[in-house]
Amino acid sequence: MTAPSQSPADLGAHRAAEYLRLLDADRSDEAEALLAGLTDARELVFVGAGFTALARRTGRTLPTAMRAQASTRQVLLGQLRDASRRDPDGLRRWLREAGEEVRTVNRLAEAARLRLGDQAAVS
Repeated sequence: MTAPSQSPADLGAHRAAEYLRLLDADRSDEAEALLAGLTDARELVFVGAGFTALARRTGRTLPTAMRAQASTRQVLLGQLRDASRRDPDGLRRWLREAGEEVRTVNRLAEAARLRLGDQAAVS
């Protein structure tokens, strides 16, 4: 019996998480190679959806003002994605920026938790 294959959305989320793990481990060349290996616009968009899900999930835990700023940055990232719709290099640029947004939101959430404790997610 074989394991069921991953859906494109699951595979995109897995690749997004792997990209972030590589960056966090200071293995940016490998992270860049991961993106370079994705040549199909559909694959690139599914990785971006993975980044978006991560950023929005964490963004919802931020205090109100930080949450509003994160939401605005998500809109701008969406505009970058739309402008690069059929350009794999442009989509890779979008993915790099989306990955950095996830890292930024994670840092902000951690800073808010340290500063505000349990109240950070209540604002």
